[in-house]
Amino acid sequence: MLIEILLFLFLGTIAGTITGLIPGIHINLMGAFLISLSASLLFSIPSIFLITFISSMAITHTFLDFIPSIFLGCPDTDTELSILPGHKLLKKGKGYEAIMLTAYGSLAAVIILIIICFPAIKIIQYTYEIIKSIVPYLLIFISILLIILEKKKLSALFVFMLTGILGLIILNLEINEPLLPLLTGLFGSSMILISLKNKTKIPEQKISKISKPKIFKPVVGALIASPLCSFLPGMGSGQAAIIGNIISRVNKKGFLVLLGATNTLVMGFSFISLYTISKARTGAAVAIKEIIQNLSLETLLLILFIILLSGIISFFLTKKLTKMLARKINKINYSLLSIGTLFILFIIVILISNTLGLITLIISTITGIYCMSFNVKRANMMGCLLLPVILFYLL
Repeated sequence: MLIEILLFLFLGTIAGTITGLIPGIHINLMGAFLISLSASLLFSIPSIFLITFISSMAITHTFLDFIPSIFLGCPDTDTELSILPGHKLLKKGKGYEAIMLTAYGSLAAVIILIIICFPAIKIIQYTYEIIKSIVPYLLIFISILLIILEKKKLSALFVFMLTGILGLIILNLEINEPLLPLLTGLFGSSMILISLKNKTKIPEQKISKISKPKIFKPVVGALIASPLCSFLPGMGSGQAAIIGNIISRVNKKGFLVLLGATNTLVMGFSFISLYTISKARTGAAVAIKEIIQNLSLETLLLILFIILLSGIISFFLTKKLTKMLARKINKINYSLLSIGTLFILFIIVILISNTLGLITLIISTITGIYCMSFNVKRANMMGCLLLPVILFYLL
């Protein structure tokens, strides 16, 4: 049994590496794909092995997905905030350091998650019913908070409402996986096109020994903010990271640590929430819920073991792959690489979301470019999810 579990953990780590490195492939999309497979091709595989595979893939993905975010400027919804501080370090030849800061945050999050798991279960049990009754009002408060933190408050409000209306329209169309073209356009292809227009050049990257970052304040901020995603639909790692930064007030490097920690903690808390309140807030948790309806304590303990082991492996895997890419990234034609990335995104959208998805991608890309011209935080574009969720609860 142990050998099989380790085998599926290894396979999950490979799958998470692939999904993390390919722009546009979000773990939620992979969760939906695995649900469809589990009902057909994978029905003969014991559920415990599928859960091992999904858990290790999900955690590995949270480590690796900062690589395309920082090196290519093509994030998903969990890493869009890493573009600005990450790109600033990249342009200074410190892309390796930027990614490793997120990896240190993720590794710290894995260890913290194991330590606080059972106290967190008790806290969630006692507070869930209270929070559930005020979900839309909390989302409204968070949305307002994101806007008033901006210097250009009216611009931020306009961006929030514009993307919110776009989200309302697209989420009510009959598109397969509508979030894929919507979020890829707003946060991915739009950023790549702007980089192409600005003729971004990547300098030679320095691969020097990184001093151990200060992780206490970033991790505390991430730890306080991340459980919000366990309760609040429409909330992602990006919003949790902004709230965490309000709590901890860290510098740019500390913010990258905070982002890494938040990304991994949100995924970890989704498994804890699945066990505690039977709510799945990530694609990986949804897939596990489909495979095994009621998560037992023994299964949760297995998942925690998988998280710890795959987290340690993913840290060193991130370090190795980042070194390899950092040595070669300045020798690669960045414009050609960006065009290739755009091509991959378009192909993925066409294959998964068909022609209507491609039209959505184009509209979302244009909207993303327009919204970025207002020079406000890209997190305000998460109105595309927050506004529809708020209206869903209120109406």
